[in-house]
Amino acid sequence: MKSFQKIVWDFYKKNKRSFPWRETQDPYKILVSEVMLQQTQADRVVRYYERWLKRFPDIASLAKASFSEIYPLWQGLGYNRRGLALKKAAEKAVAEYGGKLPKNVAKLEEFPGVGPYTARAVSIFSFNAPIVCIETNIRRVFIYHFFKDKKNIEDEEILTIAEKCVDAKNNREWHWALMDYGAYLKTQIPNPNRRAKNYSIQSKFEGSLRQIRGRILKNLATGPKTVYQLKAKKIILQALEKEGLVTYKNKKYCLA
Repeated sequence: MKSFQKIVWDFYKKNKRSFPWRETQDPYKILVSEVMLQQTQADRVVRYYERWLKRFPDIASLAKASFSEIYPLWQGLGYNRRGLALKKAAEKAVAEYGGKLPKNVAKLEEFPGVGPYTARAVSIFSFNAPIVCIETNIRRVFIYHFFKDKKNIEDEEILTIAEKCVDAKNNREWHWALMDYGAYLKTQIPNPNRRAKNYSIQSKFEGSLRQIRGRILKNLATGPKTVYQLKAKKIILQALEKEGLVTYKNKKYCLA
């Protein structure tokens, strides 16, 4: 275990990456970065993150925003429901926690769009909590070093080992080190994550429902449109309306 920790720390000391969300311990800013980083590479997220925080510097400003105000800043990141969930999380923080995010992981998981990983990440990177979290790069590191020939590896198996590596005094940076080392391994070896039980390949975007939904929202960003103008099936528009992404009034759809 000590040998493994030394490998990770030595790599990090020489190769640590720099991101704006690593320069803050503000739970709101950490949450923004973590939601944006879902399904999106870190280098791509930087400009979106910085632009977002100029417009919505705190939870209160985001809680007051409409989706139509959020969408132009989210457009291009994909999975637009993430942006809406972030806004709803801000509303919950204002309504129930005085405009702050709780430290408790279980309470964080009650927020819209916040699952087990995101809750743990916010707790680690904001409060240096002595807990563990697993994302794709961290998973890659542990499978590569501790599960050489094993297949169908459960995250629970990885967590058991990861918990033994927690740096109680500097757990925030330890997780950064794991992520950076994992990102490096991605460029050097065949992907160990293929041996994880929950491994899945992202579905194609071209011709997908995601692409159709994205095209509709992009069209509505220029102003209200009729069903005919959108050239979209009403069932898709109704689903977007139900999710709170669009509204329907005066026989036209528009961003919510």
